[in-house]
Amino acid sequence: MSDQTSYLGISGKTALVTGSARGIGFAIAESLGKQGANIIVSDILEDLANEAAQKLNDQGVKSIAVAGNISKSEDVDLLFKTAKDEFGGVDILVNNAGITRDNLLMRMDENAWDSVIAVNLKGSFLCTKAAARGMMKKRAGRIINVASIVGIIGNAGQANYSASKAGIIGLTKSSAKEMGARGVTVNAVAPGYIATDMTDNLPQEVKDAFLNVTPLKRPGTPDDIARAVMFLASDEAAYITGQVLNIDGGMVM
Repeated sequence: MSDQTSYLGISGKTALVTGSARGIGFAIAESLGKQGANIIVSDILEDLANEAAQKLNDQGVKSIAVAGNISKSEDVDLLFKTAKDEFGGVDILVNNAGITRDNLLMRMDENAWDSVIAVNLKGSFLCTKAAARGMMKKRAGRIINVASIVGIIGNAGQANYSASKAGIIGLTKSSAKEMGARGVTVNAVAPGYIATDMTDNLPQEVKDAFLNVTPLKRPGTPDDIARAVMFLASDEAAYITGQVLNIDGGMVM
C-alpha cells in the first residue's frame, strides 16, 4: 500500500488495463497496483508489456502481461481466460487502448477509419462484453472507459478518432444502464491535452493551440488521469455510474 490516499475496495481486486505497456495505461496500472490490486497488463506490444509487468512486480505488485490485439475476439477471449486462470477473474476493467490515424476527412482512407474504430471502439466493446459476464454474476464490478474530449467537441483531422471516442461515451452510458441493477458501474474519463508519447509527436503549433484554450495553461499528465480512474474504480464511487469526467484543465466547460 502506498502512502497516498487509500481508496477503499481496490486492494485484493484484479484490474485489467488495456494498452498499459506505457503512457496513460501504465500510469493507471501502476496507481491501481499501489493500492493493492493485482494487475493484468494488456498490450499489442509484447516486449513492452512484459517489461511493464516486470516493473510492477519489482514494485511488489502481482502482475502478468498478456499480449494481443483487442480488436480480435479470439485475443480478447484468451485475455479473459488468462485472467480467470491466474487471478479468478476481472474485478476492474479499464478500456484504455487506443490508436490514432489522423488526416483530414477528404484525405482519410478506409483503412485509417477502420483500424481506429476497430481498436478504440470495437476493442472496448469486446472487452466490456467479456468482463460483464463475470461481473454481473458476482453482482460487482467497475468498468472505466478512456474516452477523450474530442469525442465531445470533435477535432479537425480526427474524424475517425473523434467518432471512436464518441462511440465509447455511448457505450459507457448504455452499458451503465444495462449493468447497474447487477452492481456493476460503468463510467468514462475524457482526457484533454495530456503529455504522452502520442502528443509529443504533434506539431508545436498544435500543442500551443491546445494550451491557448486550456485555462490551467499546461498539459495534463498520465497521473492526472490515473488518479481519476482510481477513484472511479473504488468503493468511494459506488453511487456513480454512466458519467463522463472531463480531465482537461478546463478546456471543455
